[in-house]
Amino acid sequence: MKKIRLTICLLFVLCCLGQVGCDKKNDKKTNTQTPTVTPPAFDVDSAYLFVKAQTDFGPRTLGSSAHDACRDYLVRKLAEFCDTAFAQPFITQTYDGKSWNASNIVGVIAPEKSERVLLSSHWDSRPFADHDPNPANRDKAIDGANDGASGVGVLLEVARQLRQHNPDIGVDIVLFDAEDYGPKEGDSSPRGEWWGLGAQYWAKTPHVPGYKARYGILLDMVGTANACFMQESFSVRYAQHVVAKVWSTAYELGHGSYFRNSPGGIITDDHYYVNTIAGIPMIDIIHYDAATGTGFSPVWHTLNDNISAIDKTTLGVVGTTLLQVIQNEK
Repeated sequence: MKKIRLTICLLFVLCCLGQVGCDKKNDKKTNTQTPTVTPPAFDVDSAYLFVKAQTDFGPRTLGSSAHDACRDYLVRKLAEFCDTAFAQPFITQTYDGKSWNASNIVGVIAPEKSERVLLSSHWDSRPFADHDPNPANRDKAIDGANDGASGVGVLLEVARQLRQHNPDIGVDIVLFDAEDYGPKEGDSSPRGEWWGLGAQYWAKTPHVPGYKARYGILLDMVGTANACFMQESFSVRYAQHVVAKVWSTAYELGHGSYFRNSPGGIITDDHYYVNTIAGIPMIDIIHYDAATGTGFSPVWHTLNDNISAIDKTTLGVVGTTLLQVIQNEK
């Protein structure tokens, strides 16, 4: 997953000032507001199984058989829940000069409706565990249970629920490929934008020519226990009204201990390219933790990012928030 543009020094200062970070010592039950709305149906067990199904293929890295098998699985699942589903193939070049066949995956719900919302995550996993505490593991591919599969799992369950409860607005689910093949820690690379390659391709060549949406929501690393979703700076810059909509909805559902009204750094993720190239206001719901030094979960870009890192409660928090946001659209 991506790069973070906020320096560690500044992260430390903000954390000390109490502006950044979640207090892991707080009990969720005492730190959660009483819901003021009834949460929509969302099956956390189903979402978890969707995450696990992806990791069961093994690391979903570009050029691997696991990548091909998972692509086919995701197209099949979206086809079950959406009106149409298909892969959007493209060829991309990574920072190391290699060329790859890749595929974004698209599911379309209510294609006849002109007013639409875009929901996204990335489905590939990182080919290098470059932040693993064991140096011997740093050239190994990761399962990417949290970094990639968690967001996809939530979106598959969201699609399944929307199939049963027709939304008043059209919904497009786009799973981006080739997000996580950026430079390894310490590597030099030629100038260029080497993260979010699938999002860059889709933003320039959307699945519908001239595609427009009211807004977009990206999910990234939304599966670990005690997750903390801060208000990422590019999200606020380009789509402040969407940040306000989502965070207020989460608060109404009683999820204020997860969705914090605090700044969360500047993160180059898929939403950056949707905002700057496609011109669609899109936010990033992403776990952010200043205390780790990387700004992300302790399992980030390590072999520990496997299915054991996934927490069903967090999947449910994100899933019910998304469904409620869509339900509120008219």
